[in-house]
Amino acid sequence: MAKTSKKPKDGGTTATAAAQTPWFDERTHAPLIASYTQRLDSFLSTMADGVVDQKELAAQEARLVKLMQEVEPQLPPPLHAKVTELLCELTAYDLMQSLHAMQESRPKTQFRG
Repeated sequence: MAKTSKKPKDGGTTATAAAQTPWFDERTHAPLIASYTQRLDSFLSTMADGVVDQKELAAQEARLVKLMQEVEPQLPPPLHAKVTELLCELTAYDLMQSLHAMQESRPKTQFRG
């Protein structure tokens, strides 16, 4: 996992913390990954100016591909299939949330001139 600005409470590395970090809230069942993402140094520095440029996007893609290349060979086929499905569902969820937020921010009335 990439370095986060918030250190784990146990003082361990972020990789150790990731193994102990729940993916969803036990009570509400809401996914927690996005809240962890918002603490990544790379995310915070990219979002600081409110603009994601091509260089920042390429750097994020490189981090993603590097992690995928590290993890993918370690997964036995049944787990690989499940993790692939998980990543696809997570991506779909994030895209749906973004689209929903944009739709909700649109004016509710139409101009009638």
